[in-house]
Amino acid sequence: MSFEYTTDVEVRYTDIDTYGHVNNATYGTYLEEARIDYLHDVVSADEALLSGGESGTGIVIANLEVDFVRPVHISDAVTVAVRVPRLGEKSFPFEYEVRTGDGVAATGETTVLTYDRDAETSRSIPEDWRDAITQFEGL
Repeated sequence: MSFEYTTDVEVRYTDIDTYGHVNNATYGTYLEEARIDYLHDVVSADEALLSGGESGTGIVIANLEVDFVRPVHISDAVTVAVRVPRLGEKSFPFEYEVRTGDGVAATGETTVLTYDRDAETSRSIPEDWRDAITQFEGL
């Protein structure tokens, strides 16, 4: 399965640690930026989801994993590739590749749980999300 979605992420001066490369904790932020872009562009997620609105459907992170391959430096152009390989009933994974001109710098995966903000509990993946992701990913 290939990565059909990519987004550029800016390396900021504050991302750099004392070793002169992007700090390991920052990669979670890069994955988050890519995940939000994916949801906006592929699922056409509304502003309530993307801005942390108090009602409607949201997502929460159930799991986050990052594997580091090579360092990213402030001068690197970073692209994050994103894909959703499958859909569950209430959750689904995002897989990522953090890329620079030298190739893959890190890989990652998050599992997200769809969440009903009003009821404060998990909920089934909305059908419009399921349809959009299935069509985009060819699931």
